[in-house]
Amino acid sequence: MTPIFIRRVRATNFKSIAACDVSLSSLTYLVGPNGSGKSNFLDVMHFVKDALEGSLENALQMRGGLAEVRRRSGGHPTHFGIRLDFTLEDGRNGYYAFKVGARPAGGFEVQREECGVGYQGSGPSFCVVAGIPESSSEDVFPASTPDRLALVNAAGLPAFRPVFDALTRMGFYNLNPRVIRDLQKPQDGSSLKPMGENISSVISYLTRYSPRGKELVDEYLNLVVPSVHGVERIGVGHMETLEFRQDTAGAKHPWRFNANSMSDGTLRALGILVALFQGDDKVKPSLVGIEEPEVALHPAAAAVVRDALGRASERCQVLVTSHSPELLDDPSLALDSLIAVAGDAGFTEIAPIDEASRAVLRDRLYTAGELLKLNQILPDRVTLRGLESTQLKLFGAE
Repeated sequence: MTPIFIRRVRATNFKSIAACDVSLSSLTYLVGPNGSGKSNFLDVMHFVKDALEGSLENALQMRGGLAEVRRRSGGHPTHFGIRLDFTLEDGRNGYYAFKVGARPAGGFEVQREECGVGYQGSGPSFCVVAGIPESSSEDVFPASTPDRLALVNAAGLPAFRPVFDALTRMGFYNLNPRVIRDLQKPQDGSSLKPMGENISSVISYLTRYSPRGKELVDEYLNLVVPSVHGVERIGVGHMETLEFRQDTAGAKHPWRFNANSMSDGTLRALGILVALFQGDDKVKPSLVGIEEPEVALHPAAAAVVRDALGRASERCQVLVTSHSPELLDDPSLALDSLIAVAGDAGFTEIAPIDEASRAVLRDRLYTAGELLKLNQILPDRVTLRGLESTQLKLFGAE
């Protein structure tokens, strides 16, 4: 079955997003111009991962503090809220939501936090208000504080551990060729870090524990860069790097080149493929979000990247931000996989594409890439109408 982990994302007053309510597919393309807010939408989910994996304070500070995370507007909102509706690996649906606000005397607090698993709250659940448990399905619920997410401590209970694990196994990537090119310290290779700073260790992990994943990386990389026939991790003193096998004019067999000899496009392509096929059957991402995979790649490689994205979405959910007509130039692209993002004066609108464009795509009159060239990939106004932060429901089982 095609995996869909995060089924629906709702957020209020988060960066440039006043309010959004978006359903996701197994493979979702967030399409819009530069500066429209695509990255901010991905960061809604990335923020949840960071706040659970580290701490809420660190997640805020990484983004410049509460004042930079909550939306700036004439209404001067003092809080922001996030709700993720999900499906766990065992098939149970649930939701996780919280609202973070400023304290009158300074600082911040989690004003309300809820988690529920099962149909209409029939399974494990909790509600914590300003650090005080208001309700819980469990006989004993761990102590919490207003400046931390309660799910961090609740993860010690078997009832909520699957939720914590799934949310912290999301991965978000803006691959940096310079970081991939540099010598790296040996690290845990079970999951790739955001810029590719442990990619050598991940390649080593794939080679040992997921040979098929490593084969897919090599196969797709060869399609993007036909002269490259594989990549391996090698040690350099107490550090490590990547070694590529590449054809060289006049040579009978491929020569070996370290990462510092490879082009930005080759390294970025490798980073994208490793992000998509990392892990193994026991340890793999619940969701992979990739920023603009087309950057630094030749337009002719778009079809290969698109195929790799589709292949990867059979094993985990994939989200992609893009403004590349070439990447979307596929008449078979599922309509529900396209989410349009538009921005004006620091205000982001996110919704499925408008009905007129959907009709054109259904009738195969244009591809999504061709519509993008015509600037006709726009959020549906009917969906956006009436969507306001004050009306968006963040809490309560549904």
